[in-house]
Order: sequence, then structure tokens, then C-alpha cells
Amino acid sequence: MSSSYGYKQDGICIMKLVCYPARCLSQPASQPEPSADGNEDVNPTFVNRNPRNLEQMALAVKDRGWKTTWPHREFYHRLEFSRTQHHVTAHVFSSSSPVPVLSCSTKEWSLKKELASTNCVAACQAVGEVLAHRCQQAGITRMVYRAIPWTYRSDAVQSFRSAMKEGGITLSEPRRKYIST
Repeated sequence: MSSSYGYKQDGICIMKLVCYPARCLSQPASQPEPSADGNEDVNPTFVNRNPRNLEQMALAVKDRGWKTTWPHREFYHRLEFSRTQHHVTAHVFSSSSPVPVLSCSTKEWSLKKELASTNCVAACQAVGEVLAHRCQQAGITRMVYRAIPWTYRSDAVQSFRSAMKEGGITLSEPRRKYIST
């Protein structure tokens, strides 16, 4: 940066140029060191407002010891799919409640009016697509699905499973992580 100033001497205007050294731009300006003391403090009254936080990190406790029962109870969310003579239904159950968290059925008028038949393979695929969308909206992206072995290979069950997977739902849950304290 430079500055100039002038004065008169014997009627002649004389200008002097004064130069100031420029700051080197390749060196960063010195910053004060952040104190680590404030970052290490933990609020003793912290309340976790996300009740599913431990579940999403696979740290929540699963109910163990139910391997011999059908359906087993070692899950966070369980998907149940059923077909009757007239309708197709699917429910998502939480491990803490016997009441379904989410459900979808061809008994719903909005789904029923779009289908030619309420119990065909296309109906199973439609139920899978709608339920996958509802699960995404609710934030449930992983769940356990165990089909009854003798119905697992049917086209209806396979189309339902593929519709759920295409909707972004993973039909298995992560293994629980055990952290020693």
C-alpha cells in the first residue's frame, strides 16, 4: 500500500511517495487457538428426543430367547404379509406393541378402485409399493420379514418382496452391537 503527499517549495509542487510494506498473502492470519474445555463438557440433563436413536444404531436391546416360537420376537420391526380368498394385507409390527404400526390392504378403497382383482399377483405388488412408501414416510427402512416356508416361493409373495425392496426397504435388520461399559 502506498500513500502520497505533497507540499510547495518555491512555487513548485513537490510530491513525495511513501511506500508501506504489503502483507504477504500466502501466510494465514494468526487465529486464537480454540479451547477444548468447552467442547468436552456434557450436559448432565441431556434428553434424547429421538426414541428410535438406539434402534437405528443397532444398540437397542432386542427381546432374546424366542428362537423356537413362530414368529420369533427378536426384532425391532416385523413385516407380516397375508392373503385370503378376497384380499391381501400387510402389517408392520413393533417389538414393543402388538398393535400394527403401519398397515396396507386391498380393503382400502383408494387401492381397491385401482385394481381389477383384490387378491391377484398385481394386488400383492401394489400393496408392497404402497406399504414401502408409507414405511419410508414413517422412517422405517429396515424390518424382519419371514414368510411361511411353504408360501415363500409363490409368485404373489415374490412380487410383494420385490416391490418392498424396490421401494427402498431392507428386509433384514442389522445384528445388535454389544458395547462393553
